[in-house]
Amino acid sequence: MSIGDRDVLLFDLDGVVYVGPNVVPGAREGILSAHQQGARCIFVTNNASRTASQIAVHLRELGIAAEEQDVVTSSMAGATLVSSFVSAGDVLAVGGEGVAAALRERGFNPVREYSDSVVAVMQGYGSNVGWSDLAEATFAVRAGVPWIATNLDSTFPSARGIAPGNGALVHVVAQTAGRGPNAVAGKPEPALLQEAIARTGALRPLMIGDRLDTDIAAGSRLGIPTLLVGTGVASLDEGRSARGEERPTYVAADLTCLLPNKAWDEVA
Repeated sequence: MSIGDRDVLLFDLDGVVYVGPNVVPGAREGILSAHQQGARCIFVTNNASRTASQIAVHLRELGIAAEEQDVVTSSMAGATLVSSFVSAGDVLAVGGEGVAAALRERGFNPVREYSDSVVAVMQGYGSNVGWSDLAEATFAVRAGVPWIATNLDSTFPSARGIAPGNGALVHVVAQTAGRGPNAVAGKPEPALLQEAIARTGALRPLMIGDRLDTDIAAGSRLGIPTLLVGTGVASLDEGRSARGEERPTYVAADLTCLLPNKAWDEVA
């Protein structure tokens, strides 16, 4: 297969486009080729800590053309979920700068401490999240306000190895408050991809990722085709043998499959 009539390509980031500060081999060439063939390239990430603008800057530093409007984060999808529960007001923002920025974009006032004025909680990853942040979230959740988690990834890749992800911190609040979040934005839940599709008006999107349980499952839940690349977590053999919502539509070694003279393998 080839890009064909796909109008929007939805790229996961870590393991597909970059690993930490380094670009994945073949990603720069593949994305450039996709642009040249007329496809719009959108970058979707469960990482809620950074703003879309910060991520776009990082991509450009790696030699990949990207603007703020080309990035959709789980914080942005989470803020949309918050707006489905409440229309305005103070929202307890737990996480990095991306969480607060997404809430402001939706017209909410992000705050760091729980009070009677708080109408919802949005919890996302942030490297500086500490005990006091989790305590404030617990106070709010126990009071019964809607609680949105940007994602439930239990681990987070760091330069020193695997570290606790947002899912681990959400579990702390859930265990203490006695209930789970009202909604989750990040993959494999469909909200993140729905946000990207809504913002781009995509009619024939393709989800490209390296994880079967998040990237591929999210696309499957929305009924859109998926492409697994073997540059991250899952191997191509694992993709070919996967079942159910984790089974990709196509597999390829890396993003050079997007070049005109390349092809993807359809999973039979």
